[in-house]
Amino acid sequence: MRPGGPAGADGRILVVRIRIDLAYDGTDFHGWATQPRLRTVQGELEAALATALRVPEAPVVCAGRTDTGVHARGQVTHLDVDDGALAASAGRSEDPPAEALLRRLNGILPADVRVRRVVAAAEGFDARFSATWRRYAYRVADRPGVVDPLTRRHVLAWPRPLDLDAVNEASALLLGEHDFASFCKRREGATTIRTLLDLSWGRDVDGVAVATVRADAFCHSMVRALVGCLLTIGEGRRPAAWAADVLRAQVRDPAVTVAPAHGLTLEEVGYPADEELAARAEQTRARRDAPAGPPAEVRRG
Repeated sequence: MRPGGPAGADGRILVVRIRIDLAYDGTDFHGWATQPRLRTVQGELEAALATALRVPEAPVVCAGRTDTGVHARGQVTHLDVDDGALAASAGRSEDPPAEALLRRLNGILPADVRVRRVVAAAEGFDARFSATWRRYAYRVADRPGVVDPLTRRHVLAWPRPLDLDAVNEASALLLGEHDFASFCKRREGATTIRTLLDLSWGRDVDGVAVATVRADAFCHSMVRALVGCLLTIGEGRRPAAWAADVLRAQVRDPAVTVAPAHGLTLEEVGYPADEELAARAEQTRARRDAPAGPPAEVRRG
């Protein structure tokens, strides 16, 4: 039966899809995806869900798999579950089943993972394929006065000051739809065509340099490679135009260092209006081909 669809008159089990939003400190995880004998975010979440729902297993789908050491404030997942199991998991609670599940999960999960929201997913929702963009932030403390040992797990301490004007000049050259092979670890059969919607740097109230990176999707290590390239430019070791040279080459440049994982945080995932969710999922599943002409105009937001 279609997840989230109406119950059948023949009494078949109703399967519902729920959306789970969560945050985590990635320091002590071997990334998102389940791996044998390793602690992962997916492993912890699925184990907690199986316990809370009293089911043998509870496989989830996420919006974007984060690497070892990468954090998230706005990860999104979905789970298909027997409606009866969801209702039964609430026990004697007077709260709606989704709210009761949220409380139970946060009582089971370790302190470095927190569930922020559990709701019934809209018709056609897919955490991965319905997403229209993902937004990351990369934080760098590039001045001695802003290096804070209390934030060392999610802010990169950098020994030299960065010229953010030069970094933003270089960042603008990377916007749009391109083959980002120069900034990705290639995977067999996977495309490296992506649309980079936003890439800009500024300083927060404490003076920390923050890169905001938003794209329709990212390939493996793409954000960290982009940041590594821009840090080199920000230090003055390369001109801003070097970023475009690296992009055009479409091969990994050994001069581009992949920035450390701990400075990176998945902040938010964007989705279309409910009535467009299913169409977006179908569109995303189709393999991307290289653009035939100049990059399409990018609507920045």
